[in-house]
Parts: sequence; structure tokens; C-alpha cells
Amino acid sequence: MSALMLTILLLLIAAVALLLIAGSRRPPGVTDDRDTVNTAFYQRRLQELEEDEAQGVVAERPEMVRELQQTLLLDVPGQQPPQARQVSRLWLLPGALVLVLASLGLYLQTGGLPQVLAWQQVKNELPALRAQVMDPNAKPLSMEQLARLALGIRSELQQDPQNVNDWMMLGRLGMVLNNAATAGQAFRHALQLSPQDAEAKLSYAEVLTRSSDPQDNQQATALLDEMAAADGSNLRILGLLAFNAFERQRYAQAIEVWQKMLQLLPPDDARVAMIQRSIEQAKTESGKQNSHLALTVSLAAGAEKMLPAGGVLYISVSDGSTPVPVAVKKMPLSHFPLSLTLDDSNAMMPQRLLSAQHQVQVRVRISRNGSANPQPGDWFGQSAVTPYDGQQQLAVEINQQVTGGNQ
Repeated sequence: MSALMLTILLLLIAAVALLLIAGSRRPPGVTDDRDTVNTAFYQRRLQELEEDEAQGVVAERPEMVRELQQTLLLDVPGQQPPQARQVSRLWLLPGALVLVLASLGLYLQTGGLPQVLAWQQVKNELPALRAQVMDPNAKPLSMEQLARLALGIRSELQQDPQNVNDWMMLGRLGMVLNNAATAGQAFRHALQLSPQDAEAKLSYAEVLTRSSDPQDNQQATALLDEMAAADGSNLRILGLLAFNAFERQRYAQAIEVWQKMLQLLPPDDARVAMIQRSIEQAKTESGKQNSHLALTVSLAAGAEKMLPAGGVLYISVSDGSTPVPVAVKKMPLSHFPLSLTLDDSNAMMPQRLLSAQHQVQVRVRISRNGSANPQPGDWFGQSAVTPYDGQQQLAVEINQQVTGGNQ
């Protein structure tokens, strides 16, 4: 900071000096007046005439002297020419002052002086902030202080980029400040400087696991698999491995790793309940992923003879207690028997999924005119209320006819 201000001051002094020197120079012009020049010329010409007469070159010297005098008189101006005025240096001082003020104003506006001053203050506070964050008995730093500490460490790393400990601290600060980019960059640098550092590798894998980029997740999987192969009882490694598998929707793998963690933990450990809840959630998500209802639809002999040419088939699944459908499927009328599958993609509302039901009832209707509402004369079939475990197979026969009103 002091070097920068000294440079600015020296440049301003040089600019002002050049302005004053240039402004104080006398303008080009004649320094002697005209009469003095003419008199000197006249005297010199007289001397030349005397020398010529002595050598016998000039015979009529008096006549030539009179002509010289006449020429001198004719060259005398009627009035004296104006003398060149020298500009006072005092008139240049306002210009120099404007130059200084404009330069300082421009720097204050565009030079980032507040940021430079804040950065300088952070550098001065860095030792105290570092000591406070390392002291377990000290008052915890605020988020603002943590951000200032991260800025100070980043500045020091510009001077010492080989400092693994500072890269690790910057990465941890990035995670606390919810700055994944800073954390990932810092842990990656630390791992490049110390490839065998297990803490750096695990921290970097954690950042990659929490990333929304699938490529980062894949890289995290490779790192975690490598570490788990070397240390299969490390609970932190296993926890990240399970979380990574869960986020990538590999629920069976996540459940397997969590179950391994349960075997390593004592029964009264507080983490047991949390892991058990995670296992149940993974099982639920896995069930949603695989849940479906296989359906076979057949047609009674009486209905087969009365099929409309352009009919539409409506399949609806309810929970057996309310008539509001959970899942619906519409398809053109085709040959029978018909096999089809329903799943959560056929849900009427995202809040009521087929995979979340414990019992189901299926209704199949042939609409003659394509109407979603039952019309008299439509053929339909309905199953009994059946327990549903996510892998159900049901058969429905269309053997009834709507007789009147909605049915």
C-alpha cells in the first residue's frame, strides 16, 4: 500500500513539474528591438565603406554614406512593436492543482481504494484471526470474520502457494461459508501438493459428493472406493460413500454401506438411529423406483360382440376407499386380452403416488365416444379392493354395462 501511494505521489510531482516548466518558457521571438539592429547594421556598413575607400575600391564614399543614412531613416517604424510578455508561474498553479485533484478523484472512483484498504486491514488482522480460530477455548468467529480470514489466507497463498496447511484451512472455510467453488479449488490444490494426504483426499471427495454436477459425483465415487478399499472401517469414508450412492439413486448400495456402519457402531451410539432412518428412506425410494401395477384386461363374450369401432379404453386406479383416482391411463381400443403396466408416471397428482398406496382397486371402462365420464351403454369391469405391495399383478374382466347416470 505504501509503495503504491509513493508511486502515485512521485508521478503527480513529475507531472506538475513538467507543467510548470513548459508554461514558464519564454515564447519564441525577437529579443532585441528594431532600432538596435538597424544601428548596428549602419555602423558595420560604414566601417566596410572606409575599408573599401582605403583600398581604392570605392571612389564616391560620401554619396554612398548619404544613401545608407536614407535607408536607415526609412526603416525606422512609426511606433515601437509590442514587447513579448512573460507568463507568470503563479497563473499555472490552478492548473497544477486541478491536475492533482482530478488524478486523485479518478483514482478514488476507479482505483478500488476502499477494497485495497480493506485488504490491507485483513492482512493486519490475519494473525489474530488465525490464532482465534485455532484456539478451542476462544470465542467462535462470526461469518464476517470467517470471510475475512479466508481472504487473508488466500492473499498469503499468493505469496506461498506450496503451503498445504493453508490450502486445507481455506477449503474448510469454504465449506463453512457454503462456497463450494472455493472449497473444491482449495482441497484440489492441497491434494495435488500432497497426494497421499488422506484428510485432503477425503475432504475433496466430500465436496465432490455434495456437488450437483454428475461428473463430480462420479469422481467422488472413485476416490471413496479407493479409500474404502484401503480403510474399510473408517466411518467417515463409509458415510460419504453411502451418501454418494444415495444421491446417485443407487439405493441398494447405500443400504449395504449403512448396514455395514451399523455393524461397526455400538448399539447405544447416537448415530445408529440416524443411519436406520436413512436405510428406511433408501428402501422407500427404492420401492418408488420399482413400484408398478401389472394389469391384464379381458373382455366378456357378451361385450365382445358390441365393441364400438372408435372406442377409447380408460383405466383408473383408486385406493379402494375414495372414488378419486390415484393413477389413470387412457389408450385406444385394441385387441383383448390386453396387458399393460401402471406406475407413478400415471399418477393424477404428485402428492398421491401409486407407490405410496397400501391397497388398490382397478376400474376399466370402454368409452364409445371418448368421454371421460361414464355414459349409459359403456362397458366396464372392476377389481376387488386388493392389498398392494408395489409388485402387484391384477386381472380385470370387462363384463358390466353402465345402465343409467354416472356409474
